[in-house]
Amino acid sequence: MRRFLLRRLAWFALTVWAVITISFVLMRSVPGGPLSTDRTLHPTVEAAVNARYHLDWPAWRQYLQTLGPLNLDEHGLLGDRSAVFGGILALDLGPSLQQRDVSVNEIVAQSLPVSAALGVTALGWALALGLAGGLVSALRPGTALDTAARVLSTLGLSLPNFVIASLLVLVLAVAFPIFPVAGWGSPAHLVLPGFALGAPFAAYVARLFRAGLLEALSQDCIRTARAKGVPWRAIVLRHALPGALVPVISFLGPAAAGILTGSLVIERIFTIPGTGSHFVAGALNRDYALAMGVTLVYTVAVYALNVLVDLAYALIDPRVELEKDA
Repeated sequence: MRRFLLRRLAWFALTVWAVITISFVLMRSVPGGPLSTDRTLHPTVEAAVNARYHLDWPAWRQYLQTLGPLNLDEHGLLGDRSAVFGGILALDLGPSLQQRDVSVNEIVAQSLPVSAALGVTALGWALALGLAGGLVSALRPGTALDTAARVLSTLGLSLPNFVIASLLVLVLAVAFPIFPVAGWGSPAHLVLPGFALGAPFAAYVARLFRAGLLEALSQDCIRTARAKGVPWRAIVLRHALPGALVPVISFLGPAAAGILTGSLVIERIFTIPGTGSHFVAGALNRDYALAMGVTLVYTVAVYALNVLVDLAYALIDPRVELEKDA
């Protein structure tokens, strides 16, 4: 276990560095900048703003200051105390270039719980609907219930989450005003966006769970248990279910990543003040610090969730050796 965690920690450091470097290069390769607006600034004002946020520094020096916590002077030496922020290594993401007097740390601290609540709700929908559909389909293969469950899972795989979100808004918010259309503030605001975000992943979970459960029920040990007179419910819950959950647990890592990236669209549709909305705003406004901060938050979240999935996978299936998989 210790060897596994140390290896994952080393890969985590390398992954974060690669994300920082690639994001830095890509953001500064796009034409325009934080001051590229419809209103033309006076050259003196523009120079002052560039100096305030160190946008007039060479790219290599901005990159080192982004990593931090080094404070560099004009010769690239330590000692410049005019740096705007301490850098990512100091857990300081810097000030937002578009939202005045607000740091990226503050924006992330306010918006991350919102996105986390949406993600947990979506994952709950995915597991509840997927496991229920897969269980019914596997226990009644070839029946009308099995056909209905497979058709619904196919629809879930075919329809993007923004199409599902639009249909939900038209039916349950406009035609029949049961849930609020958009906004944030009550548990009711989570129902529609959470379902729209989790529905495509529920289809994957249903298919994986159905296939895993059918394979588990076809094993020799299951037939032996049935021949000995073990109750069917005990066979399913104690013997077949743990093995059938293994592919579902393995899918939770990619599912969590998909839910995080999919929340960018869902948060914009339902006007949810989460990190996804801030990321889109930062990318459109060339807010380098905000876009970098949200990207790092997503990177850390996805990596941590994948590690947790690997640990859960090993706990469910003792045959898995973490050291070899690492």
